[in-house]
Formats: sequence, C-alpha cells, structure tokens
Amino acid sequence: MSAAGLCAVVVVVFLLAFYLLHRYGDLRKQHRLVLLGTLLSWYLCFLIVFILPLDVSTTIYNQCIHDNSNYTPSQTQGELSDSAPFQPSSVANVCVKPWSYIPDHVLPVFWRVVYWTSQFLTWLLLPFMQSYARSGAFSIVGKVKTALIENAIYYGTYLLIFICLLIYVSAHLKLRLTWTELQTIGITAANTWGLFLLVLLLGYGLVEIPRSYWFSSSNSFLLAKTYFKVAKLATEKASAEEDLADVMEEVADLNESVRFNHSLRKCVDTIMTKCPIRYQQEMGRNLESSPCEGPSIPTKSGLIKLHEKVISAVQRHNQTQVQWSLLLDKAFHLEDIAKSQSTPVRVITKTFSPNHLGWVRRFIYTPTVEWYWECAFRKTFCRLLAVLLSLLSVAVVWSECTFFSSQPILSLFAVFVQKAEQHYNYILIEMVCFVSILFMCVCVYSTVFRIRVFNYYHLVPHHQTDAYSLLFSGMLFCRLTPPLCLNFLGLIHLDSAISHQDRIQTSYTSIMGSMRLLPVISDGFYIYYPMLVVLLCIATIYKLGSRFLNLLGFYQFITDNEFTSELVDEGKELVRRERRIRQRAEDGQNRRWAWRERYRVQATSERSRADYSELDENTPETEMRKSVNRSNGNIEQHTGLLQDNSSDDSFPNRRSAAGQYLSFSPSLKGLFDDV
Repeated sequence: MSAAGLCAVVVVVFLLAFYLLHRYGDLRKQHRLVLLGTLLSWYLCFLIVFILPLDVSTTIYNQCIHDNSNYTPSQTQGELSDSAPFQPSSVANVCVKPWSYIPDHVLPVFWRVVYWTSQFLTWLLLPFMQSYARSGAFSIVGKVKTALIENAIYYGTYLLIFICLLIYVSAHLKLRLTWTELQTIGITAANTWGLFLLVLLLGYGLVEIPRSYWFSSSNSFLLAKTYFKVAKLATEKASAEEDLADVMEEVADLNESVRFNHSLRKCVDTIMTKCPIRYQQEMGRNLESSPCEGPSIPTKSGLIKLHEKVISAVQRHNQTQVQWSLLLDKAFHLEDIAKSQSTPVRVITKTFSPNHLGWVRRFIYTPTVEWYWECAFRKTFCRLLAVLLSLLSVAVVWSECTFFSSQPILSLFAVFVQKAEQHYNYILIEMVCFVSILFMCVCVYSTVFRIRVFNYYHLVPHHQTDAYSLLFSGMLFCRLTPPLCLNFLGLIHLDSAISHQDRIQTSYTSIMGSMRLLPVISDGFYIYYPMLVVLLCIATIYKLGSRFLNLLGFYQFITDNEFTSELVDEGKELVRRERRIRQRAEDGQNRRWAWRERYRVQATSERSRADYSELDENTPETEMRKSVNRSNGNIEQHTGLLQDNSSDDSFPNRRSAAGQYLSFSPSLKGLFDDV
C-alpha cells in the first residue's frame, strides 16, 4: 500500500473520532486531558478496525508465497541453498501482490504500539482521569490524591484476584513462568474479560439495530416512541430541577455562614462559580442583606462533598434541559410530517420556522425534497436496509456457532474469504473483512452509546456528555476492540489457536502470543462462550430484558404494555401543551416585530411631514390657518380627542401617535352620533 493511501486512512479515522468527540463532548469547557484521552482511545480503536483487513490481505499474500516457494521465515541463507531452489519470478507470477500490501516489518511494530497504548489507556490512565474528573477537591494535589486512593483500592482487588489465579494456573499446568508467558497470560486475561462483555453487547446489537431500522420506517411508531420518551424525560427533568434547587439551597446557606474573612472562603467561591448565573445573583443579593454569620461552619471534607454534588446536579440539569428541547423539536417535526402526508401540496409544512437554515437545507434538502424523502422513499429505504442488516446478523450468529469447524468449513465469512483467496482477489477479501468487522463494531459500539447506567454513565449528544462518561466509553472501547478483532480472525479461520491450522499468522495475532498456553481458554472459553450469542439474540427478540426492567420500575417502550400506552398519552398531552406555549411566544414575537416595523414607518413619515411643515410655515395660507386655529381655540382641542383625522380614513394603518392601535370602524362626527 502506498504511503499516501495509508496516510489517507489515518486521517479519515482521526476525523471520524474527532467528529464523535465534538458531538458528545464540549471542546471549549471540558478539561484538555479528558478530551485528549477520549480522542486517543476512540482513534486507536477505530484505526484497528480499518487496518485489520489490510493485515488479512497481506497475510494471505505471504501464505501464497510460502506455499509456492517452500520458504519459511525461520530458514537461514544456508538452509535455502540446500533446499529446493527459490524462484521469485515464478512465485510472483502465481501470487499477485495486493494493492494494499504492507511490508512485514511495519505491521508488527504498528500493532504493538497501538495495542499496548490502548491497554495503558484503559487500565491505568483513563481510570485515574475518571477519578480525577469526579473529585470535588479544590486543588490539583487533592484531586490526584483522591484518584490514587480510589484506583489503589479498585485495582488492588483486581491484582489480588489475578495473582491467586496465576498461582493456581502455574501449579495446575506446571508452567515455568517466563516474562513472555506472563505477558501472554496477561493478554489472555484481558481478552477473556473483554470477550465476556463483547458477547453481551453483540447479542443485543445484532437484533436491535435491524429492528430499529424496520420500525423507523413507520412515522406513527416513531411518534409514539417520542411521546413515550417525552413523558419519561418530563419526570427526569422535574427531578433534576428539584435536586438542583436543593443543592443550591445548601450552597446559599453555606455562602451566608462563611464570610469573606474565613479561611474556607476561597473554597466557597470555587463552589459558587459552578452554580448557574441566576443562583449566583440571588445568593449575592441575599449575602448583602444577611447581617451576621450562620450558625454552623462546614468542614473541608464537607465542602468537597458539596462541590461534587454541585457539579453533578448542574450537569444533570443542563443535560435534561437540552434533551427536553431536542426531543420536543423531534416530536414537532414528526407531527408536521404526519400532517403533510395527506396534503395535496408536496411540501413539509413547518409549524415553527427554524431560526437558521444552512446551505444544504436551502439549496439541496428543500421542503419538496424533504417531503419526497419522508413521505415516499424513507419507508422503503429503511425496510430494505433492515432486511440487509438482518441477513448480516444471521451470518454473524451462524458463524459464531460454527467457526470452530475447520473440516468442513461452516463459517460463512471463512467460506467467502477462502473463495476469494483461491482467485487472489484481494479487493474482495478486504471488502468482506471490512464490511463484516465494521458491522460487528457498529453492533457493539452503538450499544455502548445507547446504554445508560443510572446517572453515572450516559452519552448525551450536543456537547452534553460529562467527563466521567466520555472516559468510561474510551475504556470500554479499548477493552472490547482487541477481543472483537481476535473473534473476527477466528471467524475467518486466521487464528490458529482456534482453527488449529498450520499457516502463517497475521501480524495482529503474533503480538498476542500463543493462546495454546492456556488450553482451557483457547479450546474452551474462546470456542463455546460465543455460542451464547444465540440465547442473547432470542432474549432481545422477545424483549425479555426490557420486560424485566419494567418489573423493576425502569419503564421501557413495549408496544403491548398498558403502562407504555399511558405514558404515550401523557407525552402527547405534554407535547400539545408545549406547542401552545411556543405558538403564543412566537405570535407575541411576531406582533412585537410588526409593531416595530410599523412604528419605524410612521416615524419616518412624521419626520417627512415635519420637514414639509417647516418649509411651508411662512405662506399666507399657513398664517390664515394659524389665526383660525387660535380663534377657535378650545373647540378644536376637544373635538380632536373624539375624532379621527378625515385625511386618514382611507389609510389602512390606524395607529395613534402614541403607538396605540385605533379602531377600524368609521370615524364619529360627534359624541352622540352612534345613539
């Protein structure tokens, strides 16, 4: 592969990781080390997925060279002279070098750097940064101390368990533990833990992703699910507001009790800066009116705990507010689509006009194009995509259950790769590998982005994900990607520890060491545990997990559930109420804009009339009108209050000089003309 092509892959993968970080993280407010650690972990995992198919094609080419020349890398130059003569020209005619060929000395170094960097991130650096980000200490030293204590307790337990298992394995298998064997055992333990979690996430994603695309073809289903989410989010939003109010009350009491001459005042000021602006202003006014100190002075540890509560409450409140606004916009959009489906005009009529339209929506994705996509083509496209993804899911499940069989070959991915290998079609090999491993990664990674562990882990788009969740997602990615790649190499029979075939290993497998060191893992767990994906897929099809969560009180969207119907109706009413509120606000804004425009036009006309009157004030007619006005005096002043100007009867804008709107009925000549 040319250097330009490899650089292009590296740049594209980096842009993908940076886009996801920009979507979920806040590049301006969050700590630079948090952003850098998350970006690096995501980037390394995505890079493994994109480079692994190239490693497969390079390995197949090296295997072809080996089979046609009887040459092994372990042979020396003297051994080659005694063996069969090596004819590079004849081998080159049989084995066509792939366009993406990478030299043998490049990939081992690349995989070693990528793998050990990702392991350093997931087991040491990212957990430390998690504890550092969640700490409520007021200094860097305090945050570091808290992070070290938490990680020492957590990983000390892991280390104790690992040492006990290591002693048992070495005594049971009678191994002489060298550094290489210790390294292989550590890699195997990490991959075993990752495979355990991988199968759980993969079993959910293989069913949920095709099903979500199938149901997304129905606008009524999407609207009902959005109503359900609105009802749940309304409860969560109210709870977040109550929690924030309670925490702000504690901060207000603390602000009044700790005066400016106290040693803990700097800590209180730090807590105050994390509060919303409106609460800061209110606390400032209350502090000026309070005459004396409060009854109790908190301790330093109490301030640290309160600092953590403030950060968590403010973050949760901001998340719910942004999610509420976005969910309402989605509900309004789906309702507009439902109304526009039956209209003869093939245009999506928006209830609320967007504030800003990009060039894509103005010139490409116009309202007419949007109508054809939403009302005509999206249903067919989503269902065809769902069928295609379902076929891929079936292929993955079948291959996971049959990849250990080398004779006959039952794994579908292994069949495709070997058929392409016979014809030296390296492009087809890379496409099959890339599509299959990309689909498996989407099933696993999308589940990581969807799951939520109470309020501790939740990836929220539009820059609302906290630092703890970003770092936790990076840890999961680094722990799931290596076993995912090993599992994929087993599906295509390029992992000799599972397929038991005598062939050249990929550069990625070579850095993992020989898994045959632990037969209970290579011949047992790695082969039979992935079959559990069948049971997980069946459980996901019948939504057993969602029904179990419903029993525990964590309500999920289930179409045949009575409580789901109640939440859908509740969400529908909430959306109607918010629609009326927004319509009144938009109508008021439009009236104010129209009033300003009319006032500006009238002010311009009054200035022009004033200029004309200054030019005309010295004429005889003007002097005569002045004398008549002075003679009639009070009569014209009183009648002018009850009459409209006769010259304005035909003008549509009947507004007084004071800015008040007058009636559009005919003007009255006298006080009792309407009796």
